[in-house]
Amino acid sequence: MKVVGFAGYSGSGKTTLIERLIPALKLRGLRVSVVKHAHHNFDIDRPGKDTHRHREAGAFEVVVASNRRLALMREFEQEARLTVHQLIAELYEGVDWVIVEGFKQSNLLKVEVWRAEPGKPARYPEDDFIAAIATDTPGRLPEATLRPVLDLNDPDAVAQWLVDNGHRFEYDPEMYT
Repeated sequence: MKVVGFAGYSGSGKTTLIERLIPALKLRGLRVSVVKHAHHNFDIDRPGKDTHRHREAGAFEVVVASNRRLALMREFEQEARLTVHQLIAELYEGVDWVIVEGFKQSNLLKVEVWRAEPGKPARYPEDDFIAAIATDTPGRLPEATLRPVLDLNDPDAVAQWLVDNGHRFEYDPEMYT
């Protein structure tokens, strides 16, 4: 399994790139999973549904499955700060690539998604885990870099770069325990 993070400030285009990258990888016959960091309380369930009623009744975990889908919801009694590595461990083992969105402070190799317009600083000058930069304005990068600069608007090229450099993204959970 290969794992790559995508990091960047809100509004930089991470989600859009990932949304377009997934089908580009799937066209290459690869199975893709995503780990997404959420900053606040979030819910994937709706009031009135059985699973929501079970969680509201106090179930620690609720697993709902059909012949096409499985979802696991876990309620923590106290705030829990799971690492990206703990979340990766929850995934199905038969996946080729795991795309991690967020977790910009993690020790995973990442592609920084950077745009000049929001006016946010780039992370690559200080983050040794950034393997490449995806941008729509390469001429406006704040510092010169020897890292690959990828076209943010060409997800097929980003997918090809990932595949060509897949050996760099092999995930060994033993390295992180």
